[in-house]
Amino acid sequence: MGYILVLPEYGLVADPMIGLVTTMGASYTPVIERVDKLDLIADDIVNMLAGDGNFLASFPGRDTCLLYAGGVTSMWYGLAVGFFIAGIIAFGFL
Repeated sequence: MGYILVLPEYGLVADPMIGLVTTMGASYTPVIERVDKLDLIADDIVNMLAGDGNFLASFPGRDTCLLYAGGVTSMWYGLAVGFFIAGIIAFGFL
């Protein structure tokens, strides 16, 4: 991989593979690859809020699994909160 000297007195070169000005000998390519991977993960987390679609860590054919799992989880949380409120009302009248 070749570099283009920008300011040799400061050790700055242009990396034509990624289009950035960097210090000589150091390349930001591994960092940019990790940022791209994290960007895919962040998009996957945000898309999980919708509950449909394929995700990075899911098997093919499980497009609506988050939708059903969210419904079941909401049902159990609603049941627990409902029993808690019913218990407060029932023991409040005793």
